[in-house]
Amino acid sequence: MENLDQYLDKAVELVMEYAPQLLLAIITLAVGMWLINKALKFTDDRLQKKFDPTLTKFVHSLASVALKAMLLVSVAQMVGIETTSFIAVLGAAGLAIGLALQGNLSNFASGIMILVFKPFKVGDVIDGAGYIGTVREIQIFTTILMTPDNRRVIIPNSNLANNPLINIAAEATRRVDMVFGISYGDDIDKAKNIIKSMLEADSRVLKDPAPVIAVLALADSSVNLAVRPWVATADYWQLYFDMHENVKKRFDEEGITIPFPQRDVHIYQETQ
Repeated sequence: MENLDQYLDKAVELVMEYAPQLLLAIITLAVGMWLINKALKFTDDRLQKKFDPTLTKFVHSLASVALKAMLLVSVAQMVGIETTSFIAVLGAAGLAIGLALQGNLSNFASGIMILVFKPFKVGDVIDGAGYIGTVREIQIFTTILMTPDNRRVIIPNSNLANNPLINIAAEATRRVDMVFGISYGDDIDKAKNIIKSMLEADSRVLKDPAPVIAVLALADSSVNLAVRPWVATADYWQLYFDMHENVKKRFDEEGITIPFPQRDVHIYQETQ
């Protein structure tokens, strides 16, 4: 009985000693979690108005883990748990993981830069890392493109952030560069007027800037005409295809020849 009384007294003593600290730690944990959730919601509301949803979700997750870890360490210290060694172990583990994942960390940093500075966005057509395609997703480590022939290309973000990149869909209009060759025996002015009338009749061709039709080069077997109309970006390829087909048909109707490389062979017979 004496031993039981001693244990009870010791238990009461421990409760009296640590109960205030434990109660304060519980209150701190509850209030801290409430404040963290409020802070994260406030931050999410601000970020969603200015940045990509992918970046908002990532910042929310990262901030949530960091703040809650700090809160738990603080609460542990309040109840007398030694956290110095624990923090040192976490720091060493973080350093080791960082060294092992240098490539992924580079992709991660590049992903953040892409999401913040927006050199391209989902839905844009880009030419980067040797591929041309429509941006389907911008993730933290990679960007996913869909090529015109419907192939899925997954590109590390560092390849896009650290190398030249063309955002084909960034501007509302594009210039369509085409070259049509006519023979040296054809009338240049007639050919230019035919192309001009075709461009004027096509509603997709913009009036301003005005199309350019000019002699580009006196080539080996043809006079090359440069044709440079401006169109809405969405109409680029369809106009390009239509013009090549329609110019060929009109030239055939008007008797204008589109030459192709050929060689004349002259045979000389020696007389005895």
